[in-house]
Amino acid sequence: MSDWICNLTLEDHPLREMLQRGLVLKLNSDDPAYFGGYLNENYREVQRVLGLSREQLVRIARNSFAASFLDASEKAALFARFDAYVAKDIPVAP
Repeated sequence: MSDWICNLTLEDHPLREMLQRGLVLKLNSDDPAYFGGYLNENYREVQRVLGLSREQLVRIARNSFAASFLDASEKAALFARFDAYVAKDIPVAP
């Protein structure tokens, strides 16, 4: 969201290329009180505008856990919960 405020439109954002190059990306809420855009809204908008696949969105979400400052056991527990949720194959909302 703050990128948009800084004159970088989502359509022009290199996020798709960055994913293709293997960079570790994550989405954040980035001060929603100032910029708008809460985390779920950011995921929906990125999916809508850039047409990211479910697998790409899952990868981005997993990166958030991997890049966190949690210890290994906390990360493992969150990965297990997240992966169980993903396995339910709930469709991405339009």
